[in-house]
Amino acid sequence: MKEGIGVHSLWTLPLVGSVHSDTILTTWLAMGVALVLLAIVGRSYKTPVAGKTQTVFEGVIDYISDMVYGSLGKRGEPFVPFFIALFVFIFLMNQFGVFPFKALGLKFGGSPTGDINTTIPLALIVFFLIQYMTIKLKGLGGYAHLFKPIFLAPINILEEIVRPITLAARLFFNVFVGELLFIIIASIVTAKVSVGPVNLSLIVSVLPFFIQFFNFFVGTVQAFVFTLLGIVYLSLAIGDDHGESVSVKPAPASEQGERVLTRIRTSH
Repeated sequence: MKEGIGVHSLWTLPLVGSVHSDTILTTWLAMGVALVLLAIVGRSYKTPVAGKTQTVFEGVIDYISDMVYGSLGKRGEPFVPFFIALFVFIFLMNQFGVFPFKALGLKFGGSPTGDINTTIPLALIVFFLIQYMTIKLKGLGGYAHLFKPIFLAPINILEEIVRPITLAARLFFNVFVGELLFIIIASIVTAKVSVGPVNLSLIVSVLPFFIQFFNFFVGTVQAFVFTLLGIVYLSLAIGDDHGESVSVKPAPASEQGERVLTRIRTSH
């Protein structure tokens, strides 16, 4: 399969219609990699000495736990596993664009998050979680801040509605542009372009390597940004006062992370 800009192979499913099969297959592959990775991390707890993989994973848990607990207080503890899973899943999907699966003729490849059909459902999951928790904890009164002051109600409601759109668009465009840049440079290299005596293709032939490192960095940052914004939006929704997190003294990140790690150890 020739890799192109915005080109996707299609499946036609009953009732659903056409879907991007390459995105679906790559997403399933990312799920499999995530399960294998977490299984490896879980098995590492059977040894008394902490390995590099275990140390890195514990660092991720502590960091995300710090963000959740610092923003939500004790109410945030049930959401720590969700946001850890969200970060790991988005991070893995962002990195699949580094591998030239489509260039090798395979029917999958590219970053699933470079497809708006992936980022919108992820954003909607966060959005509906926030709405569910708002109604569960505060009832319809949780939306009272949207009408303060009353003349700004239309703007406040619009801002609330477009949050998942901006969340999805930010992730999609950052990943898509990185892959787009790589395809453009790769096309110049393979086209053997010369401008007068200057071999332009030869000059830019080293750029794809740097672009892939850049895409790896951007993919990591965007996974962090998506997770962080989800935490912030949730804290704004279920805080005691809108715009303020719950008035609970945050526990150290290590304490919150240790609870999650203890569950992992006891399950293995």
